[in-house]
Amino acid sequence: MATIGAQFLTLADIYKRQLGDSGKQVAAIIEILSRLSPVVRDAIAVECNLATKHMTTIRTGLPEATWRRLYQGVQPGKSTTAQVEDTTGMLEALSHIDSKLVELNPNPGALRLSEAVAFIEGMTQQMETAIFYENTATKPEALLGLAPRFSVFSATDPYGKQITKGGGSGSDNTSIWFVTWGENTCHLLYPQGSSAGLKREDKGKGIKQNSDGSEYDVHREKFTWDCGVSVRDPRYIARLCNIDVSDLTIDAATGANLIPLMIDAFHTLQNPYNSQVAPGQETAGAMNTVIYCNRTIAKFLHHQARSAVVNSTLSIEKIEGKRIAMFEGLPIHVSDAILSTEATVP
Repeated sequence: MATIGAQFLTLADIYKRQLGDSGKQVAAIIEILSRLSPVVRDAIAVECNLATKHMTTIRTGLPEATWRRLYQGVQPGKSTTAQVEDTTGMLEALSHIDSKLVELNPNPGALRLSEAVAFIEGMTQQMETAIFYENTATKPEALLGLAPRFSVFSATDPYGKQITKGGGSGSDNTSIWFVTWGENTCHLLYPQGSSAGLKREDKGKGIKQNSDGSEYDVHREKFTWDCGVSVRDPRYIARLCNIDVSDLTIDAATGANLIPLMIDAFHTLQNPYNSQVAPGQETAGAMNTVIYCNRTIAKFLHHQARSAVVNSTLSIEKIEGKRIAMFEGLPIHVSDAILSTEATVP
């Protein structure tokens, strides 16, 4: 019974979702497990150019010209390129509800929707985490996220150059990300010939077989999300890492001094002042830079934004009816997927 209760909706679960004793309506569920997942809302998605893979050709070297003298020849030259291949992962989930429970409920559609909402929220959280942290080196069936790409500081590596260190150590660090979403900068992927985003499919009524051979009818739903990440130009992403959350203070007396560090990270971006478009003005080829941090960082930034005298880079503005923290004109979005338990980036 414990196995059934862990994987399938039970009569007790149904009763908890009904209003009072009448059972006439499905109660509105307060989703206390929901999280802020802005990346899946902000990012653009592009269809793969190779089935489930996406090939990007990157310019790695420019031809060199020659200062020519009269009657002196010039050697021909050429540029050099390299190809990067990104893959998509298949995130899937199944919902099986005993058909008798559905048929006994006066509002079967609302009952099934209440369960579907939980699956959608769970997969959204899992995908948001994957976009930051998943690593195909340790989980080949998944996608390759941002953190494994921007994982080692280097003055010469295209990814390593985009890392700014916050001075933290140990395993209680977090990061602030500057991500420029665009077709030629960074975007999500979906397989060729499919559609982007999470899909909910009603699989109808089927037969479920227990381990003892007994069978019963279930209403089945399948949730799928095929997705990948393509970093086409790492210069449009910056990672401010090694921010020790336990050392942070509002006045930066100890720990990372967030504003100067964010300025340093901001200026690692390619053309940082021209990578932002106004809401509703997005066009093909447009870029949109967004800053992502977790709630801990957002709290300290909010405190500092209140002091316009000592800090003119942070502000609180109203955009599309919402109050948004801004840094140098870039919106700061809180993502609960960003950990405060990151290891130190070397």
